This record gives sequence, C-alpha cells and structure tokens, in this order.
Amino acid sequence: MKYEIQHTDEHSKARAGIITTEHGDIETPIFMPVGTQGTVKAVHFSELETEIHAQIILGNTYHLYLRPGLDILKKAGGLHAFNTWQKPILTDSGGYQVYSLSHRRKLNEQGVTFQSHIDGSRHLFTPENVMDTQRIIGADFIMAFDECTPYPCDYKYAKKSLKITHDWLQRCIQRFDTTEPLYGYEQTLIPIVQGSVYKDLRTESAEFIAAQNRPANAIGGLAVGEPAEIMYEMTDLVCSILPKDKPRYLMGVGTPANILESIALGIDMFDCVMPTRNARHGLLFTSEGMINIKNSKWKEDFSPIDKKVPASTSQKHTKAYLRHLFVVEEYLAAQIASLHNLSFYLWLVKEARTKIKEGTFTAWKNEMVPKLSNRL
Repeated sequence: MKYEIQHTDEHSKARAGIITTEHGDIETPIFMPVGTQGTVKAVHFSELETEIHAQIILGNTYHLYLRPGLDILKKAGGLHAFNTWQKPILTDSGGYQVYSLSHRRKLNEQGVTFQSHIDGSRHLFTPENVMDTQRIIGADFIMAFDECTPYPCDYKYAKKSLKITHDWLQRCIQRFDTTEPLYGYEQTLIPIVQGSVYKDLRTESAEFIAAQNRPANAIGGLAVGEPAEIMYEMTDLVCSILPKDKPRYLMGVGTPANILESIALGIDMFDCVMPTRNARHGLLFTSEGMINIKNSKWKEDFSPIDKKVPASTSQKHTKAYLRHLFVVEEYLAAQIASLHNLSFYLWLVKEARTKIKEGTFTAWKNEMVPKLSNRL
C-alpha cells in the first residue's frame, strides 16, 4: 500500500490524497459503504461500481466468520473471489460486534469468548486467530483486534481497556508479521487508537499507535453516543499526533455533517451503516438536508430526489414515486433509497476533495454543514 497527499487546505487540516492498492486506487477523502456480510444491503455490485462509484467496501470479520464460514471463504479463494468485488475491501476485526454483544461475551487478557447471535454456539476470538481469520477472508486492509469502550465509560475502565487493546495490538502485529497473505496480493494491518473521551488516554494511545509505524492508522471508540463536540475534540487531538504522511480512518462515522467536520480535522477514510440503514426506513440524505420520504408532504412532489447528485437514481426518480413505493411496501423502495443515500455520501466526499484541490474547502464546508443538518 502507498499513500500520497496531493493537496492540502490552507484554512484547515483537510487533505486530498490517493491510496494505491493491488486492487485499485482510492481517492481520499473517501466514504466506504458497509457490506457487513459480504454484500451492501439492497445494492448490486454493478450498481456500486457504475452508479455509486464506490472505490472500496467493508466486510465484517465476526459475521463472515459465522456465515458463510472460513472453510467456504478459503475454498472460494477469499472474499473477492466469493462475492466478485474486485476493488479494495477492508474488514473490521469484529471488536465492535463483540462490544455490542456485551450480554453474550466474556472478555479477558487472552481474548473474548462469545455466543453466536445465530445459534448460541460459543467461540473464542484472540488477536492471533482474528489475524488468521482476516488472512482467510483476504481483505486488502485488516483491522487490529481491540476493545471498543462504551459511552459513558469511567476512567478506570477506559484505562484498563486501553492496556488490553495495546497488548492485543502487539500480538496482532506479531502474528501478522510472521504470516503471509493467502491469495497473492498484499494485505495491510491497521492499528486502532482508543481511550474513550479522556485526553490523556487518547494521547497515550495515539503515541503508542504512531510508534508502531504501520502504513495506516485508525481512530475507534467514537460515535458511540458521545456529543459531537467531544468526538471532534478527540479526533482533533489524535490527528495532531498521528503521522501526517499516512491515511487516517475514523471508524463508524457518521452523518454527512460529521464527515465534513472530520475531513477538516485531517481524516481521510470513513464508514457507517447510516446511509443504507436509514434508507431502508425512508430517511434520505440530500444536498439540502434530510427527508422522511414517507411523509405526505412528498405525495405530489414530482421533482428529482436530488438534482445535485450525479447518479441516475437520484435524478431520474421523483420524491412522489419513491414515497409511493414505501407506502405500498415494494422492495424497490429500499433499493432506490439505498442507491441514492450511498450516491449522496460518495458525491459529498468527492465534492470535498474537489474543494480541497480548488482551495475553497473551508468556506464550502461552513456553508454545507448547516444545510445537511436540516430536516426538510
């Protein structure tokens, strides 16, 4: 993996760059659609490529480990061969899923024992076998195994958790560096900064992660319920410590406004289930604000979903038609809404990239953020 910063913004920490992988280039800042179980819900891969123009998608280690299982994925030749997506893939380590299954898991220094949400069977994740699992899945970017602390989280617990995360990271690095990719292309291990909302712990973690000298770095444990101002404060602090010449990935973020504000703080990569999850419930993100398309006010609105988003889905279908599909509970409703929301997110980061290159990012961001938070 290679990373090159091509442009920087004069009035913020925003930058436009390019990440080179063996499955293709990624222009940053970038949003990565979430394909938890090997697919982005309600969206075909041909649409991801030609309509949404996605450059990278995510898979999830926890879910793929349970289904279809490692035997199937290995026999298929890895996730790229299994699902036919030939651009880059990033896999989460499963740490966040283990965090969300707090009532089904037991965590100690060795790793995490958890019960499957599918059938209740028991499994053990350790830093070592999570690296092995992600080797078998075959993602281009694989995440270190960490513990994502909840919010609120008391200081004592956050400090103890951080030590475990750092210990696990060293074990991940040891396993990763002593094993080889299985399918003939490079994989990149990304460590994760934790530390909850405590400045001293975030500083300690950012310095520890930077010292590992990996090709990219991530920030985890944010967007878990804390106020946005605290998320930005922690992000800004960590970005001031992480090396400037490596891509920074803010995990699980977020709303369109969150993304623009975080780009201004120096973040390059984002992912979130929000665009697809909200789409399935009829909540659309647009360049003028958020729309609940089920509301009766859109019943006779024959204007396009969003004229600014250069995707045929956003420009061809009207608000009235999409509302009708939701009202009659057609499957196509979720598909069109998901296509639009993802197209909007990819349009937004592409616009940010363009504005950074033009030198107008900060003014544009300050104009856009209030609009994006509107409910129309």
